[in-house]
Amino acid sequence: MKKVLVTGATGSLGEAIVRYFAKEGYFVYIHYHRHKEKALALLEEIKNGEIIPFDITQKEEVKHALESLHVNVLVNNAGITKDKLFFFMEDEAWSDVMDVNLNSLFYVTKQILPNMIKEKAGSIVNVSSISGLVGNAGQVNYSAAKGGIIAFTKALCAEVARYNIRVNAVAPGVIESEMAHAVDKNITDLIPCKRLGRPEEVAEVVFFLGDKATYVNGEVINISGGMVR
Repeated sequence: MKKVLVTGATGSLGEAIVRYFAKEGYFVYIHYHRHKEKALALLEEIKNGEIIPFDITQKEEVKHALESLHVNVLVNNAGITKDKLFFFMEDEAWSDVMDVNLNSLFYVTKQILPNMIKEKAGSIVNVSSISGLVGNAGQVNYSAAKGGIIAFTKALCAEVARYNIRVNAVAPGVIESEMAHAVDKNITDLIPCKRLGRPEEVAEVVFFLGDKATYVNGEVINISGGMVR
């Protein structure tokens, strides 16, 4: 049976990704940090999986939790926002967003990749954002982290493609989620599709890149309803 690890699995997008892979027959490792009840409820729903708790920003915790884990697909989905105009942004808002969104990507992938290389097979899907493609006022920290994920994706692809490992990314636009609650209600006027995206629509692309797209490598798929084009 194929296995997948989904980080940040208790958020709206993470839950959708977990459900999609489970529906397609995967054994799903559900990562969480604080929301154990949500993780357990998700596990009960999909049946075929396991919860893995750790602080994704702590290198030693990540190493302890994942050092013996073998998966076919890794989905680096964990992320937070701490939005504020740059001149008012506290140091903590910068470092926290970098730690969760970008540094954790390094820690988790560093643990998972050696077994993929040993088996000469695997797929990594990193969740970036359209903010990483074009930048967004009030999100210098988030945009920098998500842009870093895109560069990480392309560089790592160049290193590990020879081992039959694919590394791709998705760049969602405004998706119905906890993060979208703070978004201006008129944002749909800027989206050609005139609506927010659904988590399931992103999960479908994540699964396609992780499982189906065997000759797609080093790519970033924009999922924004035409908002960025």
